[in-house]
Amino acid sequence: MIKLENLTVRIAGRTLIQDLTLTLNEGHRYGLVGRNGTGKSTFFKILLKTLQPDAGRLEIPVRVKIGHVAQEAPSGPTTPLEAVMSADQERLQLMTRLEEGDEPEQFADIYDRLIAIDAFTAESRAAEILAGLGFSQEMQNQPLSTFSGGWRMRVSLASLLFSNPDWLLLDEPTNHLDLEASIWLEDYLKKYPKSLLIISHDRHLLNSVCDRILFLHSEKIQAYGGNYNTFEKTWQAQQETLKAQHIKQEAQRKHMMAFVNRFRAKATKAKQAQSRLKALERMEQLPDVIHDPEIRFDFPKPDKLSPPLIVLDHVSVGYVPHIPILKDLSQRIDEEDRIALLGANGNGKSTFAKLIAERLSPQQGEIRCSRKLKVGYFAQHQVEEFDMEATAFEHIIRKAPTFSPTTARSHLARFGLAGLKADVKVKNLSGGEKARLNLTLICLEKPNILILDEPTNHLDMDSRQALMVALNDFEGAVILITHDWDLLSSTMDRLWLVANRKVKPFEGDLEDYRDLILKGEREHFKSQKQTQPKPSPSTLTKAAHDAKLKMEAISSTLQKILEELDNPELYTHHNEALTALTQKQHQLEKDLALAEENWLHAEEEFEKSSS
Repeated sequence: MIKLENLTVRIAGRTLIQDLTLTLNEGHRYGLVGRNGTGKSTFFKILLKTLQPDAGRLEIPVRVKIGHVAQEAPSGPTTPLEAVMSADQERLQLMTRLEEGDEPEQFADIYDRLIAIDAFTAESRAAEILAGLGFSQEMQNQPLSTFSGGWRMRVSLASLLFSNPDWLLLDEPTNHLDLEASIWLEDYLKKYPKSLLIISHDRHLLNSVCDRILFLHSEKIQAYGGNYNTFEKTWQAQQETLKAQHIKQEAQRKHMMAFVNRFRAKATKAKQAQSRLKALERMEQLPDVIHDPEIRFDFPKPDKLSPPLIVLDHVSVGYVPHIPILKDLSQRIDEEDRIALLGANGNGKSTFAKLIAERLSPQQGEIRCSRKLKVGYFAQHQVEEFDMEATAFEHIIRKAPTFSPTTARSHLARFGLAGLKADVKVKNLSGGEKARLNLTLICLEKPNILILDEPTNHLDMDSRQALMVALNDFEGAVILITHDWDLLSSTMDRLWLVANRKVKPFEGDLEDYRDLILKGEREHFKSQKQTQPKPSPSTLTKAAHDAKLKMEAISSTLQKILEELDNPELYTHHNEALTALTQKQHQLEKDLALAEENWLHAEEEFEKSSS
């Protein structure tokens, strides 16, 4: 249990949380929601004790282990598999104590604990988590220095999951993931046996995983039972009720003031008038009705063109001559198309997007486009190319120098950058506001095709909803790459799978694809186990050593049970302890027989490799 009492947090003089009293109970899956900038990540820092509150108290039991993704992504010669396994510090310390062998009287307890934390399956568990997050067996054994920052952040996430903390704190965990890894992570978190606290703007994740929602708003956190949809309905109902109470109270107030104004000067009614005034002063102060500013996106209407917009005829494309990433592409894109690109990272989704956006030229084949076709291409890396010292307004004028100031500001307002926001330097805009500026810029020429590559990263829930509505209203074609399940399911009607250097229609819906991913990941992991290359002698030595340690651990625990069963007092009358010990004895005997068999097999494999 985590307790917060009268907590107040201020950052740079601004109050984010005021007089918060909250209890987080073990075994629940909390989703922390609220608009960007309200203090969600700051709240995490308080729980992690990397930031001290300005007032109040935080109570976390000493035994409680809280885990979060490290800010610094791991690097260097260490492999992903080694990095993940090293995250379980308790296992490493216990194994070191066994290896050093300087406290034999403690060996039985050490063995007991190793069995309890499932230490002898560590490597297979670590490999399975990495596989779920998109790492092939080959990738798991490559140096971390060969991976991009996004892949190394996946290793950080895998390390956290492997460490199995009592409280798992995740801040936007799907932002560095593709749809396939997000599907796996959602399934993993649904089965997580301990406690969760997740910051997310991903409605599908919050609905699938969470059983409690914490809403951070107006310097307070309110707790709601159920998933995000349940919270949203409850919140809206509360606001409607509050609005009705305000109307009723205002009517009462006007009626009482009318009486006071009419009769306060009359001696016969003065007493009643004073009584009404006191009643007005005692009238309950209702909370304000929350009026969040509405966020709207407005994609411009494209010029009408004759179909088709684009035809690909046996096209191959790649970055190195004669080495295609995708080949033999024969697709047609029309004005009404809403196409979602599916497939794991590295299969070529972004390559296909760049091909359609004319950022890559075909190596073979032919592309035929409508003569006046305009394509708008959104990619996250474009945000990094902004002039950070320039304002959003200046970016518009640079790209469209013929625009009047009024026209430029009108374009920014289409994507929620109206008023003072237009004159803020890009370096001071939030991630979501930079994404909106990016959308504004690509829409200046009224594109016939919108290509959006992970547009929801850094967008809050309201902005994602606004994007969803705008895409459905857009009269051109859309090609979408995203891990946001709700955005896909609500806007796209065609699924194209990018795999094995091909782009082909996927026969089925998103639920079919989800089932395929989860089933395929499990089958793939099984096949990896069955078709592993011949292990090296050093690997076999370690396997035999670990098998022996496990056998000794079980044997030591069994010996302790047998010693306890030698106690005559257990047999004087019916004793629940005797039943429990006997059951444990039988189970350990089975485990020991299996462990001995595994050890003998490991020894035989080692001897074969040595002969």
